[in-house]
Amino acid sequence: MRLFDTHAHLGLIFDDKIERMLVVRTAKTKGVEGILSVTNNLVDFKNVYSDLKNEPTVYFAAGISPLDVANVGPNWKEDLEKCASLDKVIAIGETGLDWTKGISSKEEQTAFFIHHIRLANKLGKTLVIHNRNAGKDVMKVIKETEVKTNMIFHCYSEDLAFAESAADLPIYFSFAGNLTYKTVKELHETVAQLPPERILIESESPFMVPSLYKGKRNKPQYLSETLKAVAYYQRKSEEEMAEILWENSLRAFNLAN
Repeated sequence: MRLFDTHAHLGLIFDDKIERMLVVRTAKTKGVEGILSVTNNLVDFKNVYSDLKNEPTVYFAAGISPLDVANVGPNWKEDLEKCASLDKVIAIGETGLDWTKGISSKEEQTAFFIHHIRLANKLGKTLVIHNRNAGKDVMKVIKETEVKTNMIFHCYSEDLAFAESAADLPIYFSFAGNLTYKTVKELHETVAQLPPERILIESESPFMVPSLYKGKRNKPQYLSETLKAVAYYQRKSEEEMAEILWENSLRAFNLAN
């Protein structure tokens, strides 16, 4: 089986370059043959990119998370586009809106989100969306700004009705290790009813560890647990679901098979 981890914070698992490389290579022995490395800011992006750009299974997203929009320099727009244009950068993000108390203003986050959308349109790269307690506003910005590229709602947490409202848009819904917990029944119902061609999986490492590894730091090598959960709720074999998810990932990121 081939698995694609569509969202991993590889730079937050370990600081050391060799340790990061070992995480990637260990994941490959567990069937994880593709990983999208995601960072929250451009300083971290450059660091992880330098460490892992030569790893054949690793691709990159360049962006400024809504968690970090208050900590950018004056030339962030130029810096972002330069990073986004590098080899193996296949996505823009993560970007989006986070209405958690204590995060920067809604106006500031929205302005950054719109800029990321326009850059994704310009470069023709997939948009990786962070949404926390802001679903309606995220969808409003997406529609008003006219996103022209594929989009991924990472670590999907909305309900089925929200997903259905995006049925006419090129949006994929990515599920993380929290899907493996028995208490998230609404999420189980959602993944069970989504069209299989719209589903992706991610580790969101080092966060969102699957239930089997509760208490440990999450790593891409644990991604098979999320596969098992998706296959169970989609009523498919793990082998069939893995192949569907692999093809979905390639299509979402415009990668050749």
